[in-house]
Amino acid sequence: MSDEPLDPIPLSALQHWCYCPRQCALIHIEQVFEDNLFTQRGQALHKRVDDPGFEVRDGLRIERALPLFSDTLGLVGKADVVEFLPDGTPYPVEYKHGSRNKRADIAACDDVQLAAQALCLEEMFGTPVPEGALYYAS
Repeated sequence: MSDEPLDPIPLSALQHWCYCPRQCALIHIEQVFEDNLFTQRGQALHKRVDDPGFEVRDGLRIERALPLFSDTLGLVGKADVVEFLPDGTPYPVEYKHGSRNKRADIAACDDVQLAAQALCLEEMFGTPVPEGALYYAS
């Protein structure tokens, strides 16, 4: 048995696996991914949040494309947006294309991804992350 650590699991893989384990394997193990109209719309939505940076607005520090990790859980990825409340509490915001109602079959999988982001932020900043948001752009 090897003592080498396992590769961390990408946060996006949790959402993919929850929705369809086969899709997850194709994307994350086989590296097979084909663009379609829906993925292109999603990429357009993410264009702004994929560029790392921050701004301060209405007393909130807003970080885009913030790298996330949890050594304890073996997770790695990035948050689309993390708003830091005035008291320093992180508030993750995950952007999705479409509407939650039209994505009902995968809405719970989106919740899993957001919860995993919150767990990473809790470990990284040593503070509870009691809530976050899913932003559906239709």
